[in-house]
Amino acid sequence: MKIDFRSDTVTVPGQGMFEAMMKAKVGDDVFGEDPSINELEGMTASMFGMEAALYCPSGTMTNQIAINCHTRPGDEVICDESSHVYQYEGGGIARNSGSSVKLLTGDRGRITADQVLAAINPDDPHRAWTRLVSLENTSNRGGGSCYDFNEIKKIGALCKEKNLGFHLDGARLWNALVAKQETPKQYGEVFDSISVCLSKSLGCPVGSLLLGKKEFIHRARRVRKAFGGGMRQAGFLAAAGIYALQHNIERLSDDHAHAKTIAASLEGKSFTEYVLPVETNIIIFQLKAGQSAPALVTKLKEYDIWAYAIAPDRVRLVLHLDITPEMVTKTVEVLSGM
Repeated sequence: MKIDFRSDTVTVPGQGMFEAMMKAKVGDDVFGEDPSINELEGMTASMFGMEAALYCPSGTMTNQIAINCHTRPGDEVICDESSHVYQYEGGGIARNSGSSVKLLTGDRGRITADQVLAAINPDDPHRAWTRLVSLENTSNRGGGSCYDFNEIKKIGALCKEKNLGFHLDGARLWNALVAKQETPKQYGEVFDSISVCLSKSLGCPVGSLLLGKKEFIHRARRVRKAFGGGMRQAGFLAAAGIYALQHNIERLSDDHAHAKTIAASLEGKSFTEYVLPVETNIIIFQLKAGQSAPALVTKLKEYDIWAYAIAPDRVRLVLHLDITPEMVTKTVEVLSGM
């Protein structure tokens, strides 16, 4: 029995999702004629109280399209140094949009309004023009940490005051909504654009959506085409997203509970220096000096437990809908015996 904690992207469609995909009505989405994609886009935009949505193959693409729409070459984007848009999107901010980045050191991936204010460049031709602030909630490298929504509102108010775009990489926003008992519409009221992923927390095989005003999404659709993201009869994939939004959000609390259970078993182990606070479905633990994360990952694989070394001395485990209570029990037993 393989227990795969490497990411919540490793899930496969269950029977209900698979049946929904096979029954999907499809058309050519580049012509705007795929009924399943149109339904998914409308459903998601409505959830967030935003005007429109755009379905894309990946969260990297939705983030990069958003940045491209908010900026011009030579502009600057403010984000945390651990942000996915900076760390894991292939240098896309520079490659796709010709923009530079102002990196801030936040608390487990979370920056503050005061930090943003101090990072905004003056109106000086020697300096890049600050145009966009990008947040990530939850923060992957922060161990699934969640923003305090009051801080988000402060940053949003600052962006409006300074005429800056405000984007959210909400790849795992669903987890934050469940953990913090927040609503999508709270976020739709604050951000200019939001990227939400369906293939991480919600268990879909493919897909993310970009949300914003109609004019913004109209422009984003042109950028998606230029990026090679215009799909045709992708309604089979969109149907999985519709199913996930209807069935797979509330159950995220199970993943959070499982993560806390496993994290507790890691505390005080001979190889563990500390475990980052667990708020959602991600566990990151720091190893003691002299311990090797790749070696520990290899050791766990002997028990059919698959983990991920995110640094030479840090290991990540991610809970998801394919991890059963029995798998959690076995993992705790193995860790307890190490």
